[in-house]
Amino acid sequence: MTTTWTAARVVRDRNAGLSLTAVVISGFGTSALWLASGVWVKDLTGSDGLAALCVLAMWAPTLAGPLLGALADRFRRRPLLIAASLLMAGLLLTLCTVDSPRGLWLLYAVLFVYGATGVVHDAAESALIATAVDRSLLGDLNGLRMTAGEAMKLLAPLAGAGLYAAYGGAAVAVLDSVTFLLATVVYAFLRVREDRPAPPTGSRRERTAEGARHLWSHPVLRPLVSAGGATMLCAGVSGALVYAVVEDLGHSPAYAGVLYAVQGAGSVAVGLLSGPALRRLGERRFAAYGIAVLAVAVALRAVPDDPTAWACSAAIGAGLPAVLIATLTAVQRETPGPLLGRVTATANTLVFSPNVLGLAAGAALVELVDHRLLLAVLGAALAVTAATLLGHRANTAPA
Repeated sequence: MTTTWTAARVVRDRNAGLSLTAVVISGFGTSALWLASGVWVKDLTGSDGLAALCVLAMWAPTLAGPLLGALADRFRRRPLLIAASLLMAGLLLTLCTVDSPRGLWLLYAVLFVYGATGVVHDAAESALIATAVDRSLLGDLNGLRMTAGEAMKLLAPLAGAGLYAAYGGAAVAVLDSVTFLLATVVYAFLRVREDRPAPPTGSRRERTAEGARHLWSHPVLRPLVSAGGATMLCAGVSGALVYAVVEDLGHSPAYAGVLYAVQGAGSVAVGLLSGPALRRLGERRFAAYGIAVLAVAVALRAVPDDPTAWACSAAIGAGLPAVLIATLTAVQRETPGPLLGRVTATANTLVFSPNVLGLAAGAALVELVDHRLLLAVLGAALAVTAATLLGHRANTAPA
């Protein structure tokens, strides 16, 4: 099973190809704005702390994932995606008025709405894909979405930085607005029949909690989500140690960019291979093997050797996405359509939130503990996570 065949399977399917196109377009605009917004604030204020608040404003709504995900189950998904894209296209244009520190409140407000809309968007998109795309293609599509996302993280920030340097932050906001409009056109061309969701029953709290209850009680999803959260916690701590690793190699901090680029290449590769791997192994084993690769790579980062560092970065890039792709694919396959928005958003919150906690913990620990010892401990913790997931009795049969 070749990677070309995997990509061709997705592209030949009209809805899968359109969904992948929308991910590429949206990811490009988001990645460009993510970098440019911080630079914009830094130029206006000279404050590193205020610049860092841009990332916080975009990320903070993720904590409300279960609540926001419920919106994706209240409305038909394609009209919701179109409405969310049009909303952001209009809001981003208001940033053209930000030209002094007094306008920063508007920038932060738009970024916060951007993050909240993104949570709803991701949940609705995942639910729509599960309906619009043949289930045998979900693993291939999710892998290619990961590949496209990583590629955009490598290319879009450079484009955003160049556009910002030439024309300022307003130009990047306009670019992102255009990408939302283009994504709206793509969503309009999707062919999918959606029934109007049934009227909600029970209180808002009960409806919100349904996603968490489904994850907790499901014998396949619970171990995957738990392993994903543990893996992202360790990955966050490991990520905070990268500059200590670079210093141990005898390079300047800028060398971290090289390691991140190699890591991105590993993520692109595993995204292309994930469809065939999921069909052969099933979600549980695919995720466990990826975590095992990550465990070895994280531990070996303690070796101060350039070729080893490059190999470890590529292995981290390949191992880390496996549990994310497997979890998303399992959620799409194992969740009833009316619950899919809430379950997806809840799973994303439980998997990705620990990454931020890990980054904070790593930033504190690296000043107190030798980074090589930390890397060894993280490798052992990841190995235990992989072994626990492999030993779980709930078996995910290959599709």
